[in-house]
Amino acid sequence: MAQPTALRERPEAASSIGDRIDRMPVTPTHRRLTAVVGVGLLFDTFENNLAGTISQVLQEDFAFNGTTLKLVLASAFIGQFFGSVVLGRVADRYGRRRAFLINLALYSGFSLLGAFSPNAAWLIVTRFFAGVGIGAEQSLSDCYLADVLPAKQRGRYTAWAYTLAFCGVPAVGFAALWLVPLSPLGIDGWRWLFVLGAAGSAVVWMLRRNLIESPRWLAANGKQREAEELVARMEAEVPGAERAERAQTPAAPAARPAAPPARMRDVFQPRFRRRTAMLWLFCTLSVVGYYGFGALAPQILAAKGYDVVTSIGFTAVSFLGYPIGALLSVPVMDRVERKRLVALSAAAMALSGLGFAYAGSATFIMALGILYTLVSNVFSTVSHVYLAEQYPTPIRAAATGLAYSLSKLSAAALPFALLPVLDAYGPGPMFGVIAGAMGALVAVVLLLGGRTTGVSVDRD
Repeated sequence: MAQPTALRERPEAASSIGDRIDRMPVTPTHRRLTAVVGVGLLFDTFENNLAGTISQVLQEDFAFNGTTLKLVLASAFIGQFFGSVVLGRVADRYGRRRAFLINLALYSGFSLLGAFSPNAAWLIVTRFFAGVGIGAEQSLSDCYLADVLPAKQRGRYTAWAYTLAFCGVPAVGFAALWLVPLSPLGIDGWRWLFVLGAAGSAVVWMLRRNLIESPRWLAANGKQREAEELVARMEAEVPGAERAERAQTPAAPAARPAAPPARMRDVFQPRFRRRTAMLWLFCTLSVVGYYGFGALAPQILAAKGYDVVTSIGFTAVSFLGYPIGALLSVPVMDRVERKRLVALSAAAMALSGLGFAYAGSATFIMALGILYTLVSNVFSTVSHVYLAEQYPTPIRAAATGLAYSLSKLSAAALPFALLPVLDAYGPGPMFGVIAGAMGALVAVVLLLGGRTTGVSVDRD
């Protein structure tokens, strides 16, 4: 069967732009882009963990029943499903930068509206629409960094972006610990948490107005002159000796007309079927371990008998493991094959989660909570890099967003699947379910996953 033109006839100019980026050392522009993306991701993780962190407080304030609490926790994830799918297609069709600005505006605006929630219905609706913006943030960031970073530095610098990003998780934990018992200006402390998230993402929106467009995307869409200018500007930042060596490389051929827009069914072509099946299973299973702890930790601690403020304090301390785990992944990201690092960290999550579930003392609860979040963020960081490395530029954002959206549906189902197990059987059996999901994920990645470390993202 003939392959679609959009993927069969990649413009040579796009290939040349990608080759030049992959041969480039890391420049000040690369560092600046990584930092701006990382700050945006910081407020994304702040928002993502907000409702789970203060779930007990919301339950008391609005007198939620069990079903309403599940809907509040699930609503943002359902919105993220739609955001991942829709804004991924926007990024492939209209550019990565434009999609970034849309998603930030959505989650900043609706998070602010959530601060004024008079009832549970308002909160559920605003969390859904904030989720549309939040859902696109990580997959867009992954694709953008995969587009602009050199192949041999892609993993390390993406890990730096996520190290910055995951400072948002303990930030929301400690902000909740500080604000929840208070009512500044007569306004409930939890409402100020929504305002903080909205204000931060508004600042990031201003910063991202100055982001460059992805040169790979520009070249793949027939905008060769703009792509050449951006790459030449980055090359000019390379020290003289390295720049002279690069000058010996052949000039890029003349640009061809832009290829027709890629279609989502391209992910089912024979050469992509194996990786598509792997990614869809991987994304569905991964959030069971990752969000199973992050979203439900206060509920788990309540089941162990701790009060609201104490459980938020334990959760905040446990969340310190998130940025530490991302930081620890920096030196190993480009030295260990991605799929092996995914498997090792997932197995460590299963073991430390079971330990956390059965821990009896406060010391062991906090120590194992930190260990769990630490290894889960090694897992998360390498997963984000691995996910963005699977498809070529014309379909990267849309195909990645589609796979990533499945993780959001899975996350939305988590409160309905795991809370009944927690309520009926306790933390141990609930983490047994999580450990089983992570074991299945390890098997899927090792059997179906391909090698990507140091390989160009322009490969088919």
